[in-house]
Parts: sequence; C-alpha cells; structure tokens
Amino acid sequence: MPLNQTGRPIDDVIADLRAKQAGDARWREGRTFGLVFDGGPEVHEVAERAAQLFLHENALNTKAFPSLGELQAEVVRWTADLLHGPSGAAGFMTSGGTESILCAVLAARERGRKERGITQPHMVVPESAHAAFHKAAHLFGIELTKTPVKADWTADVEAMAAAITPDTVLLVGSAPQFPQGVVDDIPAIAALAQAAGANCHADACMGGFVLPFAEMLGRPTPPWDFRVEGVSSISADVHKLGYAPKGASVVLYRDRDLRAHQTFVFDGWLGGFYASPNLQGSRPGLPMAAAWAVMSHLGVDGYLRLTDATLRCADRLRAAIRATPGLRVLGDDAYHLVAMASDPAAAHPIDVFALGDALARRGWLHDRQGPPDSLHATVSAGNARVMDLYLAEFEDSVAEVTGRRAADRSTDYATLE
Repeated sequence: MPLNQTGRPIDDVIADLRAKQAGDARWREGRTFGLVFDGGPEVHEVAERAAQLFLHENALNTKAFPSLGELQAEVVRWTADLLHGPSGAAGFMTSGGTESILCAVLAARERGRKERGITQPHMVVPESAHAAFHKAAHLFGIELTKTPVKADWTADVEAMAAAITPDTVLLVGSAPQFPQGVVDDIPAIAALAQAAGANCHADACMGGFVLPFAEMLGRPTPPWDFRVEGVSSISADVHKLGYAPKGASVVLYRDRDLRAHQTFVFDGWLGGFYASPNLQGSRPGLPMAAAWAVMSHLGVDGYLRLTDATLRCADRLRAAIRATPGLRVLGDDAYHLVAMASDPAAAHPIDVFALGDALARRGWLHDRQGPPDSLHATVSAGNARVMDLYLAEFEDSVAEVTGRRAADRSTDYATLE
C-alpha cells in the first residue's frame, strides 16, 4: 500500500504497531533463548528513560553533541577495564557485533598494508568463528582460510598455524564461539599472530559481559582478554549480556596506534572535514545513552547478580538435556551458550528440529543451527524466572516428538526480509 495521503492520529499509529507485534517472539515472558536479553524491569526503565533523552541526537559530530563523546568514552573505558585493557587501550562504540568485527578486520587489513606493504591480505579463522568475519572478507577484499575445529569444538591451532601465509594480517579466536559456546585457545592463537606480525582478534561479542563476571564468581575461565600478550583487539556486545537495548557494541584495541587503522578521515570534497570512527556516518545517540545508563545502573554488583542467575539457569538446561535419552550437549559445561543435538548412540535418537518445532508451538524460541543439526540457546537472566515452566514443557515436547523427524531442515540464525 502507498503511504497515506493524510496524517493519522498518534493513538491509531501506536495501536497498529502494537497489533503488528502480536506474532513476535515473547521475550518479555523469558521465552526467547537469543535475540533479546532481559535484565529485568529496572533495567528496562533506565534504558527507556535514557532513550527518550537521546532519541534524536547524532554522534556524527560530537562537537555539536559533546555529551555523546563523553558517553562513548565512558562505556569504552568501563568495558576496557573489565577486559583488563592496558592504560593505552582505546576503542569506539559500534552498532553491534557485526560492525565491531568488520572494524577489527578493516584495522588488520590497513595495518598490514601500511606496516608490511601487503596488497593481497589474508586472514585465518576457525569454522566456528562468526559469519561476520566472512562478510568482512567479502567486503574488504581479503582472502579467508577457514580451518577446522577439534573434537571439543575449539579451534584447531595447528591447522591455523599451517594456514598462515606471508600475507596473513589477522588470526581470530572466540571467547566463547557462538555455536557450541566454548572458548578457543586464545594464548596459542595470539602467539601465532605475533610470530606472523599479524593482528589477533578475540571475538567476545557473546562473552565480553559474561566471562569477566563468571571469573569473579569463581567459575574457571581460561585466559582470553588483554592479559594475553598478542591480543590486539576485542569485540564485546553491550546489547547482549550487557543487557542494553540493541545497537550497542564496543570494539577495543590494545593501543591507539592499532585503533587508528580502523578510522577514516577525509577533506577532499566541498563539505569540509569528515571523519568516521567506524562504518557509520550518522550515529544515533540513543544506543550510546541506553548502554551507558544500563551499565551505570547495574554496576559490577548488578552484573554479578545477573550473571550468576544466567549461569545457574544454563546449568539446569544442560542437566535436563543430558538426562534425556536421545539428546546430547555439544560443548562444555562452562557458560551461558548451550547447544543440544541428537545422540546418535542412543537407541531412539531425538530429532532436534522436530523438538524445536514442538517447543516453538509452546512459545519457546531457539536458533536452529548446523552442522551438526542442533538447537541453540543463549541463556540470559530473563530465562531464569521461567525455567521451571520451560523444563516441564521441554519434557512434554520430547515425549511428543520421540520417533518423529521434521521435514524442514533449514537453519535460521538470521533472515532476509
């Protein structure tokens, strides 16, 4: 339909929006294991009040809006402190994990070009690394070698070493990787990068606001952040388990010289000096303000409380999967990412896609992923309050689909519409 000729009353417009939401995932009820992460009513309130204050501001020019420059600097500094950044650590806020990853890849390419004269850049990533690295390679003209993972789903460091060439500008590890939730051997990957003169990026989009607090809570955590020599950059999403609304991530570098390779500065047109710290031009102030407000409101103690609830909830989910004949957990028992798959050794393996369909009919959202076919859950604090109900309906769903197989074998981490 074309745009209406005359304006409509505000109440009618809002009513239509609410009607369009009727079929959306029910994240406010704790029924989504991904996409939206719920820190609770107080977190909603502080984010929404901050959003109203900064709904229209634009960080394209922080001379016009110095408040946004301050907000960004403080979010970056707080995140760098959590990740043990040295005194010279620097970074920027971005719109999300994909943009943070794109920026880190771009910085690695530019560093290789300027410092090593590389004109045909190459990068090495495990097959478990986020799809955004492949997107970055496509956009920035970088050859990408994808290496296998080991039986425990962590990156095969020996395979990564064998894939390095004189043109390698970047090696990647994840903390943790998304599909099975395991932390790669970041020290070994960083050592390879140092020896090659390349950047090492630790992708902590999923773990940047979990692993530091898990460590504080006493859960064993392998070395992965800036305490590891050779890690040059890290991505961490505030809008995931940092519980900020969507549109808020941070990309960090060990020092300002490394960060400088991601920026773009230009004055060869008629409009005057132009500079972009990341891939956006106009940059909305709302996500910056909401992220700042949520982090400030929660503080370390708030994040410890939410992380503890998250990890306990994930532990319960893994225990339920392991207690179910026909299912298995992919990965380890450490953190908040849980992947369940059919157990091929069982007498009656359960088809996880059929199970996912049965859970979806009850209002529970999981990602389908593969290979191998599996259901993925990014557990957050919002799931904890309904875990008893979920586990009961999980058991019912298992009983419903035992012996059945879903015809639809598609996966759906993200869609085009």
